[in-house]
Amino acid sequence: MDEKLKQHALDYHSSGKPGKVEVIPTKPYSTQRDLSLAYSPGVAYPCLEIEKNPSDVYKYTNKGNLVAVISNGTAVLGLGNIGAEAGKPVMEGKGLLFKIFADIDVFDIEISTRDIDKLVETVIQIAPTFGGINLEDIKAPECFEIEQRVKEALDIPVMHDDQHGTAIISAAGLLSALELTGKDIATLKMVVSGAGASASACTRLYIALGVKPENVIMCDSKGVLSTKRTDLNSAKLEFARETDMVTLQDALKGADLFLGLSAKGAMSQEMLASMAPNPIVFAMANPDPEISYEDALATRTDLIFATGRSDYPNQINNVLGFPYIFRGALDVRATAINEEMKIAAVRALAQLAKEPVPDVVKKAYNKTSMSFGREYIVPTPFDPRLIEYVSPAVAEAAMNSGVANNPITDWDEYKSRLRQRMGIDHTIMRSIYNKAKHNPKRVVYTDANDVKIIQAAIQVKHDGIAIPILIGHESTIRDLAAKFNLELEGISIIDNTIKEFAEKRQAYADMLYAKRSRKGVSKRESERLMFDRNYYGVAMVEAGDADAMISGINTKYPDAIRPAIQIINKKDGFGKIAGMYIMNTKKGPYFFADTTVNADPSANDLVDITLLAADAVKTFGIDPVIAMVSYSNFGSSGLSNSTKVSNAVDRLHREHPELIVDGEMQANFALNKDLRIDRYPFSKLGNRNVNTLIFPSLDAGNAVYKTLQEIGHAEAIGPIVMGLKKPIHVLQLSSSVREIVDMTAIAVVDAQKAEL
Repeated sequence: MDEKLKQHALDYHSSGKPGKVEVIPTKPYSTQRDLSLAYSPGVAYPCLEIEKNPSDVYKYTNKGNLVAVISNGTAVLGLGNIGAEAGKPVMEGKGLLFKIFADIDVFDIEISTRDIDKLVETVIQIAPTFGGINLEDIKAPECFEIEQRVKEALDIPVMHDDQHGTAIISAAGLLSALELTGKDIATLKMVVSGAGASASACTRLYIALGVKPENVIMCDSKGVLSTKRTDLNSAKLEFARETDMVTLQDALKGADLFLGLSAKGAMSQEMLASMAPNPIVFAMANPDPEISYEDALATRTDLIFATGRSDYPNQINNVLGFPYIFRGALDVRATAINEEMKIAAVRALAQLAKEPVPDVVKKAYNKTSMSFGREYIVPTPFDPRLIEYVSPAVAEAAMNSGVANNPITDWDEYKSRLRQRMGIDHTIMRSIYNKAKHNPKRVVYTDANDVKIIQAAIQVKHDGIAIPILIGHESTIRDLAAKFNLELEGISIIDNTIKEFAEKRQAYADMLYAKRSRKGVSKRESERLMFDRNYYGVAMVEAGDADAMISGINTKYPDAIRPAIQIINKKDGFGKIAGMYIMNTKKGPYFFADTTVNADPSANDLVDITLLAADAVKTFGIDPVIAMVSYSNFGSSGLSNSTKVSNAVDRLHREHPELIVDGEMQANFALNKDLRIDRYPFSKLGNRNVNTLIFPSLDAGNAVYKTLQEIGHAEAIGPIVMGLKKPIHVLQLSSSVREIVDMTAIAVVDAQKAEL
């Protein structure tokens, strides 16, 4: 295991609160009255209502949005039988995915037994707590019996994701591949490498979709499952065929589909070459597929190839399925997850793959074009439409198959609720990271005497986000690395004060002097400033020796931004630069500007700030809906601050009618659309949800974002410097490693955009 990855993972899980999930209250609890309602004596009333009508448990408790992720730790990822406690980090991680992709709450339950009867009985006994059961990482063949018995005993959705998750996503890929190749599912010759839980579930689902059982050959590590073998258990006997084939190589000759759920290297190039024209190859062993992408493409140009990896096209990723399947099942209070619901999820995913790909997805993968084809047979995990495609399809199938207790009548309203439930904040930084990885840029860090900068640089290099360059005294950097056991291999270090860099210093000084000689900077001063790391770093970016710069972790903001203002040109048509924060809140992301640069902007400055913010928000794949806030509403005050905001709005309406912006308005009217519509129905914002706030002064913007950060527990990402032709970003004082990495990813995406 990669030692650096190991340390990052251990730090990630142990820092702050250990683990990855927590329980938080959803009701007020600050007063004595709140507590008397939450617990005794008030809590008795919902208890009595549920006693009279058990289905009211969904009305008065969180049961309807709570799933148990249950495991005994006998088949954890690729680690095997590591035990219940050792498997807990995985179960917590599964809970995190449920929450961020479908807003489903999870308790992870680790049961320390390999006894099937005890495990089944335990799950049945705790089931009243939950709206659904996700069985996880339980080894075959026991998992088949456990799932079946639990499903028969309970009247809530139950699914063993290791079996059905991969089956559902790959089946969607199969439907797409059949359409692209023109193959008929009824005559498809299918070969399966692997005979575990996933392989069995995939095969059963493919058969349900139309693959003929007699056209399926399954292999385990000993070869073809044939009726001649005497070593097959009951689970494998289901797929045994009368055949003279012995090896996987025998089976693959003339085959149309290879389904790999086994091990690295199970398929050779010779085997692939022997398959039928236009072969479909799902090589899904993790982390390394049965045949590598490179070897497969070198062998056949007519194939469709999918893996479980994110760095190749056509990733078969379970996260495309289980959150949305459970979301749909919970929302109709389904009594089961049946075959009809699974097939509905398959068809919904296949249909979504054929829809035009939104810009936010293309930007996440740094592509200008993505469309249904041999390298795009299933949607990507970054597609925000998954929840409104898969969950309604599953819910409708539950209703049509008679297992729904709470049918949906207004599908448009349901889809709207799903979008509102999720917002888009969960996709923002994942999208930015993915885009950065597809075209990493050189990022120079000017505070490399801080260990957090070194740690962040190591992380971005390891993750492929950026090519880091550290500026500072090399001996200090290496001493810090040694002290904290950090590996600097492959990371460039520049000590701009030593003789080795004298020629570069002089070239950069000449550049600064040429830009600022008539603005009070002498030649000697220019030369002196190039011993300053911030000036040197900015000069590197301007000269093309780096693509972006990160500074400010130990420097006051004005001192850190000054070199950028003096050396980097402003964007054409703008007289100001500005600062913006992304505030990730429970209600979704908000963009706040100007929070860091302009103390008392004029009306014209506010126009520039608004246009810069709108362009920046679009970079994150979001359409900006902008409120320009003040202490007054639409002319209710004639004081100068509100007047300048009103004047800025007037100009924006005249010159940029396509922009959704209005003001001046108080923050509560900006953020509460119902209140706004009731009082000011004429507002251009209409019934839209505002996502971008422009503040009339630095005092206001800075105070609001910091208050929200501390009291509202919002995550602040930034500050993002807007208005420069090249990306220079200044960190908050004492930023965390994660915040530095976040800003690096944003800087890389800015640099990519600057190239266009």
